[in-house]
Amino acid sequence: MAGKTYNIQKIDEKSIALAAALIRRGELVVIPTDTVYGVAADPTNPEAVARIFAAKHRPAQKAVQVLLPSLDDLPRFGLSLPAPLDKLARAFCPGGFSPICIAEPGCPFVTVRIAEDEHFTHTQGIRIPDSAAALAILEAAGPLATSSANRSGDASAQTVEEAAEELGDAVALYLDGGPTPGPVSSTVVAAEPDAEGGVAILREGVISHEKLKSVLQNPTKR
Repeated sequence: MAGKTYNIQKIDEKSIALAAALIRRGELVVIPTDTVYGVAADPTNPEAVARIFAAKHRPAQKAVQVLLPSLDDLPRFGLSLPAPLDKLARAFCPGGFSPICIAEPGCPFVTVRIAEDEHFTHTQGIRIPDSAAALAILEAAGPLATSSANRSGDASAQTVEEAAEELGDAVALYLDGGPTPGPVSSTVVAAEPDAEGGVAILREGVISHEKLKSVLQNPTKR
């Protein structure tokens, strides 16, 4: 990819409006978050979500989370947090906490995962980023299906240049918000009634197991 140029723009009102328009057209846009850069698409558009998998060379069985501006948006999109994830979400959202929600039949996201599970059959991972830039993009574009802006197996991108080097012209627009706090991604947690504390950590990231355990034992701590 050396010598190639891509559509990289600083974040401002004009570039955010362009990002929203591209996402509505089914294109991919790379955005900064409070952890690492992410590649984003319309979560209601199956072709757009497929582009995330193709750009990243991501295995089809892997899940894709959805970024939302607030936990208050969950009912609007047919999502709910099972206990004790609701308690953890109140402590760690916005931030690097990615809970696995229950998805109702009316959920519009094509990223919903369906599995033969005795507890939860339809699920969707979500995150509320603690980033003014990401929230401004979400306000303009709506919910975003998002995965880290790198090829599967490679290190997560902490700068827009690293993201462009990884994903190249598969992405229509790269929004440059400067270096992100990475390289560690969010912590992905599912409700697991049979596990200790009622949770299973699917990926430990910026929020440690110890911090989760502390909140479950004492909700006033973070």
